[in-house]
Amino acid sequence: MYTNYKDWTNYLSFFSAEHSQKMLKRSYEKLQIEQADQKSFENCYPFIYYLEHAKTYYDQAKHSPLLIQPILMFYGFVHLIKASILTIQPTYPENTSVLAHGVSTRKRKKQQYHFFQDEVKIQKNGLFPFMAEKMFHMKHLEGEKANMEDLLQLIPELNDLFSCFNGTSIFLKVQHKENQFTFSKKILDHYHMTESRFQEFYKTKSQVPSHFINNLKDDIEMKLELDKGIDPVPLRYNFDKDTFHLPIVKSDLLHFPEILIHYLLLYNLSMIARYETEWWSELVKMMPNKDYPFICNFLSIALNKGPFLVYQYLIGHLK
Repeated sequence: MYTNYKDWTNYLSFFSAEHSQKMLKRSYEKLQIEQADQKSFENCYPFIYYLEHAKTYYDQAKHSPLLIQPILMFYGFVHLIKASILTIQPTYPENTSVLAHGVSTRKRKKQQYHFFQDEVKIQKNGLFPFMAEKMFHMKHLEGEKANMEDLLQLIPELNDLFSCFNGTSIFLKVQHKENQFTFSKKILDHYHMTESRFQEFYKTKSQVPSHFINNLKDDIEMKLELDKGIDPVPLRYNFDKDTFHLPIVKSDLLHFPEILIHYLLLYNLSMIARYETEWWSELVKMMPNKDYPFICNFLSIALNKGPFLVYQYLIGHLK
């Protein structure tokens, strides 16, 4: 389902103006955008420059201390997002309103602050709602809030760390072969649903058409009409283990593609690293609670998985 991805070397084909123009033109034509040839010619270099800037930020983040990693990684991720938007929206950016972050943080309490309890709020304008609508056809997100613990619980590579702290997994492993997925009916206990109710619930959250196969004693089996570049949420892909999982916590964010999850986490961490210097420095030096291991682990995951997620999106729309 996912194209083999190693590292940034997978992006090398994009660093050719001739090749990128052809791919952009193909995407614009598929979307029936007028003057596809001219617009692809105009955008091939901005597209390459976004990717080049992104790679530079990630390269620097890889060799930088934790204190400034979130800032570098967030802006690297932002440039990857802008390159992605350019594949489907040739006039981007139309105005300055789409250049804002699109989310905001609440004022922090200086005492007893815990990252897990923090949250971000989605704004009406800016990059986040723009990308959600253009890339994932998600609208009307203004005013919604996302809790950091809820976001972290949707990163499957963090399952082992959650298990260490909580004594139990937060994901259920899903077996898969091509477009067929099988998982234990234990998920019904976690979601407090009957099997038929779960099937309907899943279909409302899934970004791809799903068909369930009944009459299995202990398992649930489904087939997904998968397409390259489409995140099969609520399924979550573990990049480290090459496995699929279902969250056992029924969150309001189940339908959020992982690109959006990474954006919200990196945004908040970058804001903390920039503006909450005292708390951030003490966290890194004193490691007082579980915030540090989870933040450190997520940043390690995001360093490789962020470019992977965007690469999957790009090849799904350009090839």
